[in-house]
Amino acid sequence: MIRHLFTLMWNRKRANGLLVLEIVLAFVVLFAVGSMGLYLWGNYRAPLGFTYANVWHVQCAPGAQPRRDQFGTFQQIIRQLRATPGVLNVARSLDNTPFSDNSNTSNVVVNKGRDQRECPQADRFEMGPEMRDLMGIEIKQGRWFNRSDEASAHHPVIITEALRDALFRPGELVLGRVLDTPENCQIVGVSGPFRQGGELSEPRPAIIHFVGPQDTTTALNTLLVRVQPGAGAQLEKKISDDIRAASPTWSSAISPLAKQRHRQLKQLLTLPVIQGIVCLFLLINVALGLFGVLWLNISQRRGELGVRRAMGATAGAISGQVLGEILVLTTFGLALGLLVAMQFPLLGVLDVPAGVYGTAMALAAAGLYLLAVGCALYPSRLAAGIQPAVALREG
Repeated sequence: MIRHLFTLMWNRKRANGLLVLEIVLAFVVLFAVGSMGLYLWGNYRAPLGFTYANVWHVQCAPGAQPRRDQFGTFQQIIRQLRATPGVLNVARSLDNTPFSDNSNTSNVVVNKGRDQRECPQADRFEMGPEMRDLMGIEIKQGRWFNRSDEASAHHPVIITEALRDALFRPGELVLGRVLDTPENCQIVGVSGPFRQGGELSEPRPAIIHFVGPQDTTTALNTLLVRVQPGAGAQLEKKISDDIRAASPTWSSAISPLAKQRHRQLKQLLTLPVIQGIVCLFLLINVALGLFGVLWLNISQRRGELGVRRAMGATAGAISGQVLGEILVLTTFGLALGLLVAMQFPLLGVLDVPAGVYGTAMALAAAGLYLLAVGCALYPSRLAAGIQPAVALREG
């Protein structure tokens, strides 16, 4: 029976060619959109590694104030903020704060020379002792920075688990290792992830450099401020006024991280949503095509189906034949679509993990088969209800 259905559909390949092409296109689009969707969903489910609720990003600009006076003013601003009611914690930072769309990367090397291992694009952050409590960063091995690190012979750093796995072999000693960097960095701890790019970004290796409260060598004019829950415009105005009062040339821009996260999510989801809408319209077009082809075939083949019923074929057999024909037609399209989709992982078109491609192929194929079955249910019932006498008389 299956061989007969394949032969039947092959003999009608010219008539069904356009529909097969639509199925191929729908499968490729559904596979591509599904791959990106699964990739983003996997990223979304991964831990961020920090908390952003009730944390404000405060960008300070010294204006025309002489550089020699800027650090003193900045320290005055920090002291004033820490004494402000409603402010729980304050920490200095580079401008690559979470959800900021700013990035800073560096090449991290260990065992330079014969057994050299490196990570050329590790995210780089500058943080002080306050940042762990302010952002809720989790330490997996070793410790976080403390004031004793200011007198350390080596520059203390903390690496994420992803960077540890990229540089060191399983079971290899990590804590205390000195990295081959100009700063002569020594690893004092290993943290969980710190996904500065947000929930939809891929977890990346990262290195966190220590910056002491009195460090004037790093231009850190960005502050992260943890405020009490419910703090709003009144506290924001107070912070802005205090910064301006510290020096007339200074200005500030204040934005909650939760607001930045919402803005970033809207930007990152715009393209996937558009792709999803295009995919939906394409699937609707395929569904209408399948339904129309079945309806036309049944109308044109009433005599043939009537003869089969007169020769003893049951209603279930007729319905099964119609359903089988549309499944065979879908299989032709999926076979061609799979040949196209298999090139994606080989060429790295979407730059997602290989497992995502396989899952997306299976889901896209299953979705199109379900669509084909759904489109064939009603026409197959119509075909099964054809009465032999009526069909033969009309023929």
